[in-house]
Amino acid sequence: MPIHKALTLNILLIASLIGFDQVLAAGDLTRRTQSLPDLTFGSEESDYAVSQKEYQLETGVAYQLKVIAEGQKECAFQAPEFSQAIFLRKVEAGGVEIKAVTLVELEFEEAGEAEIFFLPIKPGRYPFYCKGLQNKGMEGSFVVK
Repeated sequence: MPIHKALTLNILLIASLIGFDQVLAAGDLTRRTQSLPDLTFGSEESDYAVSQKEYQLETGVAYQLKVIAEGQKECAFQAPEFSQAIFLRKVEAGGVEIKAVTLVELEFEEAGEAEIFFLPIKPGRYPFYCKGLQNKGMEGSFVVK
């Protein structure tokens, strides 16, 4: 094989490799979120209602979830194992954007809402609940595949 052909092939290979990694890493995956159905605690029919009992999620996909308390019961939303299995980008509540490493609890003493922006990074089944009200049915789970 002539030297110029071998050199040209090597240059093309290197050029393609340099551009290849930029194509795969283009953009911030945490900012391309998919909206999940709202998670509402309490309803007109029942103080202990939960709008969604299960969420099916995938690792590497960014999501946003609005958590709403209708105010019939005080609700301390918790999902401790799930908090350890996600990358938390931010929480928005009351016109404030909160950036934190993890989420311990969203406490609703009356009606309110907060929106969580996150990226699941570890597969598993993770429970969520209103602390102390699990036996009343105020619970569910995140299933990450």
